[in-house]
Amino acid sequence: MRKKGQLSRRDALQALAMIGAGTIAGAPSSSRAVPGTVGDHAIDAILQRAVDVRQVPGVVAMAATDRAVIYEGAFGPRSVGAATKMSPDTVFRIASMVKLLTSVAAMQLVEQDKLKLDEPAEKTDPELASFLVLDGFDGKGAPQMRPARKPLTLRNLLTHTSGFSYPLWDASVVRYLKCCLTDKKLPRRPLTFDPDTKWAYGSSIDRVGRLVQIASGMPLDRYFADHITGPLGMHDTAFNISASQHSREAAIHRRNADGSFKAESPEKPVVATAFSGGGGIYSTAPDYLTLLRALLNGGTLDGATILKPETVALMSQNQIGDIEAGIMKTTNPALSSDVDFFPGVRKRWAFGHMITLDPVKDGRRAGSLTWAGLLNTYYWIDPASRMAGVIMMQMLPFADAHALKLYREFERGIYHAFKSA
Repeated sequence: MRKKGQLSRRDALQALAMIGAGTIAGAPSSSRAVPGTVGDHAIDAILQRAVDVRQVPGVVAMAATDRAVIYEGAFGPRSVGAATKMSPDTVFRIASMVKLLTSVAAMQLVEQDKLKLDEPAEKTDPELASFLVLDGFDGKGAPQMRPARKPLTLRNLLTHTSGFSYPLWDASVVRYLKCCLTDKKLPRRPLTFDPDTKWAYGSSIDRVGRLVQIASGMPLDRYFADHITGPLGMHDTAFNISASQHSREAAIHRRNADGSFKAESPEKPVVATAFSGGGGIYSTAPDYLTLLRALLNGGTLDGATILKPETVALMSQNQIGDIEAGIMKTTNPALSSDVDFFPGVRKRWAFGHMITLDPVKDGRRAGSLTWAGLLNTYYWIDPASRMAGVIMMQMLPFADAHALKLYREFERGIYHAFKSA
């Protein structure tokens, strides 16, 4: 029986002719057979081999056009040493991939004129007023602080040009926080530069989540459910999940010295009452691909509209000019490797995701959108090819070389099948 939303071989080839964009296979996985369309075995082999040679503990990967799911594969165990296998409905902690949901929510409120991209964000949230900029350290190692030269805007926050920077990828913030231990008068959340002058990956979207809550009058979890995940049928995407959903969770893994993986102990279920726009959410590959397909389709999917087409187009454009984005040097190699997903490719930031201005060899076209979560979950949207994909693993460190290699190989497999169809 074919899954709803998947194409038969004949339909796939017809769609190729109709829309001028490729479809490739829904593939049989090691845990569940899914009827194929075109050229499925090579992609299966890529994913299965990565598990077999211990590059990754387990993986779920999917791809789609704006019209239908075109590949689905699940390989390896949910937890190394356990009998339960990965399956398409495996639940993952997707960490920063919630930032796209938060960005969509903010742009919905921009459409309704409840938020504005370019007015001072402190008009909505007074906590965003009067931030100080860390302007280096003096000869004794004391932080040098000064007022920011301009107010923060929603545009700054959505594009990570606010000055907020995560300690994990900013040594100056690590040094500053050590100073805070001895000087309690220092502000706990400095900017590392003036808004609009640089790019730094940080807690900007956490603050967008707070703006969404204030402007909508709803907690973020309810806002998502009422305006994004609910309308799109993303029933496995939430900050709090049920016992049944927890039973489908993949374990977090760390690599041992011999290259094998060790699964961390299962987390104790805790009901969250405060929600971050930047992390802390669960999802599945099918759910997240549903969001990507809605954006690929101009904001509408299966009769549900979450954004206007012109808003989706705006979210897909370079919003930071010539400022380089997407390169991050780790301060803690156990949690993250250095980050540069596409060496040699010009990277900027749109609203909600990184944009690659150049095509990626054997893969996505220029203008494609992407981002990721700390535990090695990744997605991309390729508007030019009318394709999107998601690949989910649960392992540290982030940007693990083997995980990124598999991500690239999966992408190349998808585009190779597309070109061959």
